[in-house]
Amino acid sequence: MHLFSMIFLLLMLQARPAQTLFPSPEDGWQIYTSAQAPDGKCICTVVAPAQTTCSRDPRSRQLRQLMEKVQNISQSMEVLDLRTFRDLQYVRNTETLMKVLDTKLRATDSQRSSNAKSFQELKDKMKQLLPLIPVLDQYKSDTKMIVQLKEEVRNLSNVLLLIQEEMGAYDYEELQQRVMILEARLHACMQKLGCGKLTGVSNPITIRASGSRFGSWMTDTMAPSADNRVWYMDGYYKGRRVLEYRSLNDFIKGQNFVQHLLPHPWAGTGHVVYNGSLYYNKYQSNIVVKYHFRSRSVSVQRSLNNAGYNNTFPYSWGGFSDIDFMVDENGLWAVYTTNQNAGNIVVSKIDPITLEILQTWDTGYPKRSAGESFMICGTLYVTNSHLAGAKIYFAYYTNSSTYEYTDIPFHNQYSHISMLDYNPRERVLYTWNNGHQVLYNVTLFHVIKTSGE
Repeated sequence: MHLFSMIFLLLMLQARPAQTLFPSPEDGWQIYTSAQAPDGKCICTVVAPAQTTCSRDPRSRQLRQLMEKVQNISQSMEVLDLRTFRDLQYVRNTETLMKVLDTKLRATDSQRSSNAKSFQELKDKMKQLLPLIPVLDQYKSDTKMIVQLKEEVRNLSNVLLLIQEEMGAYDYEELQQRVMILEARLHACMQKLGCGKLTGVSNPITIRASGSRFGSWMTDTMAPSADNRVWYMDGYYKGRRVLEYRSLNDFIKGQNFVQHLLPHPWAGTGHVVYNGSLYYNKYQSNIVVKYHFRSRSVSVQRSLNNAGYNNTFPYSWGGFSDIDFMVDENGLWAVYTTNQNAGNIVVSKIDPITLEILQTWDTGYPKRSAGESFMICGTLYVTNSHLAGAKIYFAYYTNSSTYEYTDIPFHNQYSHISMLDYNPRERVLYTWNNGHQVLYNVTLFHVIKTSGE
């Protein structure tokens, strides 16, 4: 069994396809556009890989794996060779004893005076040993083959060492350290890429077709990366049932979920899940509620002073969308309108623990003219319609209290958006579009300042 396994392993090592030694162009960081700014700075668009351990050069990695396998085989053969040597000594001794015994039997057979009973016993023992002779011959043949294989493995090891020298793999440890340093710098760069100005939205990615025309779905923007639970709320008013799916895959299949029954019905579709709690607008009021999923209870509720409700200042599609919660890289926000602001969109930074308003901005833009809106990096982006042909055409910057008109295409595939929210953890837009749950990737423009500037 050991001999067959080793031969099979060697054949598999020699039969590996050569094309697997070349790296895939999909691996690693890619710069797919570059340009020069008016001040002479180079501007590059970078596609970053998943935040995992950096993948090494496949050729060096596979070479090391081959060498480790050969080394393991060599060690196994050394052990087998030692055991075979001991067994071979035993075989040789047994073979010698058999020859001596055969000689004695022949001599005894020629002596008429020998005891007949003793002679018969010796003869029987000899017959029992006779079948061992071909086994011993085969054993000696296998021993020669093992010696030959051992020599072939030694030659293969030498060839691999030569290949390693040609590839410069002896500097692998040093190269690995340099790659790790570069990887750390790139990840630090990714942290600086956390915020930027929206410049584009991808084509829609339909995740599921489920529920009524209006609703909302979301993940927890503060959850660890391994937590992929999805929350699903069908309808835009008087609903109380929240479905919690274990993962996005379970949500797609419509399986493995638990139900939460809210103590107060909701209004609109502007709900968010933030750090284990659901934030929503209580039906027929301007009261905002924080519901904790684990304890299945309301942590706090508070009136959003002077905020319109009950379709007083909704988005253009109606649906009791007076108060819209949002989450971005800076925390929790509420978008609404008051009579004092003449129906213009108001943006307030909200304390996620107490629901108190920390700061408020008046954007000057009428909420009834907006299809939907979302926050990215402290900037409110507004669409001009909830219907087909919509664009992202207005942006309000809370860091400077300024605004501008934009012209960012936005493909409204199913012609009626009733929920649009940004998820800073995944950097995607979550959308409920006419009974379809849809995702959009976003493109942000970043200016990276290095330590040398």
